This record gives sequence, structure tokens and C-alpha cells, in this order.
Amino acid sequence: MTNQGSDYQWFSFPEFDPIAIAIGPLAIRWYAIAYMAGLLGGWYILRRLARHQNSPVTTIQLDSLLNWVLFGVIIGGRLGYVLFYKPLAYLGDPLSIIRVWEGGMSFHGGFLGVVLAVYLFARRHKVPLAPLSDRIALVAPLGLLFGRLANFINGELYGRITTHPIGIIFPNGGPLPRHPSQLYEAGLEGLLLGLVMMMAWRAKWHERYAGVFAGLFLTGYGTARFIVEYFREPDSHIGLYEFMSLSHGQLLSLPMIVLGVLVMARIFKKQAV
Repeated sequence: MTNQGSDYQWFSFPEFDPIAIAIGPLAIRWYAIAYMAGLLGGWYILRRLARHQNSPVTTIQLDSLLNWVLFGVIIGGRLGYVLFYKPLAYLGDPLSIIRVWEGGMSFHGGFLGVVLAVYLFARRHKVPLAPLSDRIALVAPLGLLFGRLANFINGELYGRITTHPIGIIFPNGGPLPRHPSQLYEAGLEGLLLGLVMMMAWRAKWHERYAGVFAGLFLTGYGTARFIVEYFREPDSHIGLYEFMSLSHGQLLSLPMIVLGVLVMARIFKKQAV
């Protein structure tokens, strides 16, 4: 499609079927595949790390941890969306909370769900929390990468209107081109943050500064999300706040950045003493 008044050729987004595989009444969506790819990919990496002598968990414990994290992501992500984005709508129809197949998941809620799941798992299995959190944080960007790619395939969570030639016309985004903000997030939250975490791991930060990866992830994700929100379309029922024209996602990311910096500062200071 050609944008009038411009020499640019805008990309028209291909309409992917949100259902990847359908066998009779059984339908598997791309989003579910992305969740499982992220969880299984992270589980595979953690199993390889568990072979080292200084691992805080065994491979058998990791099999159990996968279930804890899965429930933490789903329950936390759903409740986070309900509480952070549409509390009044779900208050009027409480049963709709369990209809997760209709969409509506929050990363910030999913993150809190995983934090709680990991904490409870560590207490029950008597696993040291700091090194365990380092390993969970290390593989978290992989799940973000797959999740944002699924958002792109579904044509959801697209960006703001743009005149830049990188713009894409999304089926549900109107006739004007928009930033493919899902790919920006996949690149920053997934690839770039994952590379930073990997470099820190190779530098053996986990051995010198136990627990620092949790702070590094909080700071890295919060910063990446805050930046991309300037290109992502704000939630239609919330819009932008008058305070510095910030989005809801940016306000939720600010505490993550602050907490992450405080966690890293405390750990570095403790090790320097």
C-alpha cells in the first residue's frame, strides 16, 4: 500500500491465524507456543547449568520448578492484567477473569507471579534464594523474546502511528502505518538484555555477587520497556497520564528500575566491604 503524499511503500501486515495448530476441537494458539518455548528453552539452559558442581538446584528439582514458574506466569499475568488495567470491568463480571483464552495478560503481573513462585519453591525445597534467582533472571529474556514475537504474529500491542518507512499497517490498527513496537521490545527486552545477562554470567558475576542478576534484570527490563513505550500505542481505555505524558506501562516500569538499581547497589556495596 502506498501512503499518499509520500514516496514510501508501507508494509501491510499479513493476517496470521492466531491458531497455530487445530486438531478437531483442540486449538493451540501461537501465544501458547511462545509461552512454552520460553519456559522449555529456559528450563533446558538451567538443566545444563545444574550439571555444574556449584548449582543450587538439581535437575530433578528443576523439573518441579518448571511447574511452579508456569503457574506463576499464568496466574500472575492474568491477575496483573485484571488489577493493573481493567479492575472495574472484571469487577462487573468476575467469572471473565478465568477466561484467559480471550486474551489479557500483564508482564508486570506475570513477573510478580514468578517472583512469588520462586520464593515459595526455594523455601519448600530449602534452596538458597539468591543463586536461584540469578539463574531464573538469566533465562527470563528468552521468554520475553518469544512472547513479543507472538504479539507481532497476532498483530496486537502494535505501536503508534508513524511516517517512518519502517511503519507497518496492522489489520486492527487502522489505515495508517504504525511502529512495529513488538519487534522493538523483542530486540531490547529479549535479545539485547539477554546478551547483557549472558556477558555478565560469563564474567562470573553470579559467583562474586550472588543475587545481582535479579537487580540487573529489573533494571534492564524496566529501562527497555520504558523506552519502547514511547513508540507503543497506549491502552485505549487508559491513554497517557498528564504527568510527563507517561503511559501506564512506563509508570509500572519505573518502580522496577528503582528497585533493580537499589538491589545491585546493595549487593556491590556488600561485596566491597
